[in-house]
Amino acid sequence: MIKKVQLPLQTMNLLVGFMVWVIISALIPFMQEDIQIAPERISLLTAVPVILGSVLRIPLGYYANLIGARITFIVSFILLLLPVFYISEASSFTDLLIGGIFLGIGGAIFSVGVTSLPKYYEKEKHGLVNGIYSVGNVGTAVTTFAAPVIASQIGWSATVKLYLVLLLIFAVLNIFLGDRKEEKVKQPIISQIQGVYKNEKLWLFSLFYFITFGSFVAFTVYLPNFLVTHFGLESVDAGMRTAGFIVVATFIRPVGGWLGDRFSPQHLLVGVFSIYTFAAILLAFSPSIELYTIGTLAIAVSAGIGNGVIFKLVPMYFSKQAGIANGIVSMMGGLGGFFPPIILSTVFAITGHYAIGFMLLSQLALASLVLVFWMIFQGKLEIQTSVFNSTNQGIMVTKKDSTIVSVNPAFTRLTGYTEDEIIGETPSLLKSGEQDQSFYDHMWSVINEQGEWQGEIWNRRKNGELYLEWLTISEIRDDAGEVTHYVGTFSDITNHQEERREA
Repeated sequence: MIKKVQLPLQTMNLLVGFMVWVIISALIPFMQEDIQIAPERISLLTAVPVILGSVLRIPLGYYANLIGARITFIVSFILLLLPVFYISEASSFTDLLIGGIFLGIGGAIFSVGVTSLPKYYEKEKHGLVNGIYSVGNVGTAVTTFAAPVIASQIGWSATVKLYLVLLLIFAVLNIFLGDRKEEKVKQPIISQIQGVYKNEKLWLFSLFYFITFGSFVAFTVYLPNFLVTHFGLESVDAGMRTAGFIVVATFIRPVGGWLGDRFSPQHLLVGVFSIYTFAAILLAFSPSIELYTIGTLAIAVSAGIGNGVIFKLVPMYFSKQAGIANGIVSMMGGLGGFFPPIILSTVFAITGHYAIGFMLLSQLALASLVLVFWMIFQGKLEIQTSVFNSTNQGIMVTKKDSTIVSVNPAFTRLTGYTEDEIIGETPSLLKSGEQDQSFYDHMWSVINEQGEWQGEIWNRRKNGELYLEWLTISEIRDDAGEVTHYVGTFSDITNHQEERREA
């Protein structure tokens, strides 16, 4: 029973954490009535909670494996009580800045669920499960929409204090409903980091999440104030529109995870970053509110699908270091939400519009699209390499002039020559002397006419032992039809020859 509760419980945990994470950005218009905040400092104030919310994702992902999600969530909610109360009593910009830093704990708990929940489900459902869990992101929409409405009735300070009650309720719920018997992974954090940081896929996933989740966070904290100042909307109207963006991006995440379970995640990312590129270009031209809405909704859809797909990919490649890998990738996504608001406000201060900032987003998306294509190509190449290295047949690749350029492990096992010893040599090093020149002349005549030859041939191992092999030699041609290489594949059939003689 407890295991079945984990998905809804942890999803609600994430919702509460994200509700707390964006308190300041949602209530800034109300806070400005009591606290003097320079316009150029607003972006910093809304972006600062993202810092700790990003960096802490690595240790929280690690501890979710080490001590379990239950304890990690309980401690996180208790720690959040302090900055929330501090902010409710804030009287200066500095107070809000200090409290905002520690609100980041609310955003950091994201890595707890994506590390814990896959333990309860088979791999074929990891994309959907992480997608459902990520619906907890809608907590930012709840606060963005509800907090201004409540603050207009009871004031922003009392509104912030309501979150103290919510945090206490969920700390208690985790005490009683959290899984005390969750599978733990007790591996030192340094060894886990060493096991993943050299893998280029980790940094590709980090870049992709930096853009998809980073833009989600950035639009969440940037839209309310932007819609008020740029389009002249009322604070509540701006909050509702921002909430709509968040809801679309959030509820499309399970769809992204579900699609990732059923189709190629890499091919889905091609579509995601194609949409990103065109949508960001549209926003760069400072369109009307209608076209701006279309552009932001396109970003919301592609961000949601991208987020779901990426956390389908992470456990596929880092199952043994899921906590650290999830923490690093989600940290980069969180940091992706820190820089855009600052960049956009700086660009606006210099140029008077946001075009350059959005064009930068389009270029990052385009670069990511190219990298996805590269990753797809590398994946196919890795499969070919795996086949090359794992086959039991010896394989030798030569240039047109017969210089050996590549051999596989089976070649070394069958001939005794290592790769270092044979590269740069020619196949004549293996000659046994059992075949005369006419044999080789006929063999090459067939290759030149038909593009391939196969048959029995005696060769000599490094230790001098003769062996009979079944050899196939094939041409490799370029797009112009010119021969560039030859591939020889062979297997040892000496024992079969002896069996035929005895028979």
